[in-house]
Amino acid sequence: MTRTPRTLVVVGHGMVGHRLVEHLRAHDRHGTWRVVVLAEEPRPAYNRVALSSYLEGKSAADITLADHEFLSDPLVDLRTAAPATGIDRRARTVTTADGTVTHYDALVLATGSRPFVPPVPGHDLPGCFVYRTFDDLDAIRAAAREGRPGVVVGGGLLGLEAADALRLLGVRPHVVELAPRLMPLQLDEGGARVLARLVGDLGLRVHCKTAVQAVRARADGRACGVTLTDGSTLDAELVVFSAGVRPRDELAGPAGLATGERGGFLVGDRCRTEDPRIWAVGECAAVRGRTYGLVAPGYRMAELVADQLLGRPGTRFAEPDTSAKLKLLGVDVASFGDAHAETEGALEYVLRDDTAGTYAKVVLGPDGRVLLGGVLAGDASAYRTLRALVGRELTTPPDRLLSGAGLGGPPPRAREPAAA
Repeated sequence: MTRTPRTLVVVGHGMVGHRLVEHLRAHDRHGTWRVVVLAEEPRPAYNRVALSSYLEGKSAADITLADHEFLSDPLVDLRTAAPATGIDRRARTVTTADGTVTHYDALVLATGSRPFVPPVPGHDLPGCFVYRTFDDLDAIRAAAREGRPGVVVGGGLLGLEAADALRLLGVRPHVVELAPRLMPLQLDEGGARVLARLVGDLGLRVHCKTAVQAVRARADGRACGVTLTDGSTLDAELVVFSAGVRPRDELAGPAGLATGERGGFLVGDRCRTEDPRIWAVGECAAVRGRTYGLVAPGYRMAELVADQLLGRPGTRFAEPDTSAKLKLLGVDVASFGDAHAETEGALEYVLRDDTAGTYAKVVLGPDGRVLLGGVLAGDASAYRTLRALVGRELTTPPDRLLSGAGLGGPPPRAREPAAA
């Protein structure tokens, strides 16, 4: 006797929501679940990490994640342009913007995040954009004028990607970052200094320790520049806000679901809400109150929840490894482990070659033997080796470990106190 599959509703079809459905279908050998995916965008999931390649000549299809097998799966009902507007936990239904009501036996919220736009005067003028979707990139491309100035608000990973996009479109970009350095979450001062120098050579103008106070408008009401909190002004025919993201958790309040202190659906270490039929994964999930803006932790959450739905033995969500190796505007950067030497008594071994434009730092334990983390900029060829050694006692001197970066330098030094 064939058993009727239960219905899983997944709200959101980004990278994490897609991974969850793929993992579930790959391991649901008996077809116990029928999956309804409610996608807000008018297209299936795509690789948002590779979004900038869309401006380099790739098509939307090139970075789409949903292949023919996924789209033709009889147990997957993908509904595009169907944003969820409400959850009725008692009736176990989800309502979408067109009024369609879908019943669920289990519900996974994978609503992702939205770009944070500082509420400064003029932030919503014509000529102001965010950097998140294909539609955003199409709008930026339509507004870009070769040789004209633009401003990117945010000097983190997303901000530098947006700045590179403007550069590819022929715009002369300024990058405004409130922190004292670029990529403050990943890089230390030395690594960020090298990055700033190298991207400056590519035509980016970097403005740190300041923020946008207002977006200025010309006579026709279109953005023409920004005023910074340090009193200076920058001309700009377009302004791109790429200063971080905020969890998409607006369904929580009406549904009576708790959220974290900084937003996101509050879940435990199995990614389940207080409602035993509802889970949350990815950027919208506040695991024990903390959200994660990287895709790797989101993938781990997705697989963890899929395994629970299938009754497979699963582990709990552990503190993820946030190590990263990136290429930004052609510049290699990487950070791993305790990159900022936050461990008490940590030692830092720094090798810098200003001529080559490279910087490498390893963080060692107080005894100078155990590798805790590090930062690389300009040349990240030693990343794979170093990351694998984190937490282990070194048998090779730090200068030899960093030889993959082509550097040599002084012995370890005690961590200097941070400036007040």
